[in-house]
Amino acid sequence: MADVHNKETRSYNMSRIRSANTKPEMLVRKFLHAHGFRYKLHDKTLSGKPDIVLPKYKTVIFIHGCFWHGHKDCKYYAVPKTRTEWWLQKISGNIANDEKAVKALKKDGWRIITIWECDLKPDKLDKTLHSLLVHFL
Repeated sequence: MADVHNKETRSYNMSRIRSANTKPEMLVRKFLHAHGFRYKLHDKTLSGKPDIVLPKYKTVIFIHGCFWHGHKDCKYYAVPKTRTEWWLQKISGNIANDEKAVKALKKDGWRIITIWECDLKPDKLDKTLHSLLVHFL
């Protein structure tokens, strides 16, 4: 099956995908800040370059896109019908990198919280964000 977009359109669409400061990430950051938490962003010195780092609590937060990180049994993760093998390798690589980062961070004594993009959709947003507070009480 051929791509529904021409090469230039597909390239433009892919170039618009952010790796930092995404909408899901901004939702979590605004919530934490409003509740008095101060944090660092994308700390390159930590394995996996976590999205949010709360040094006071020795906790990191990863906010994963369901597609890019292969969220199992999620309606937002579907393997593309074009270049399937390439995409499966890409996503498998992301998952392997995630596992490696979590292992290294745990070894160094960090607590890890992973939030999936689908858990920040309007129907689950409040519950997901308020469940974060339990980690810090």
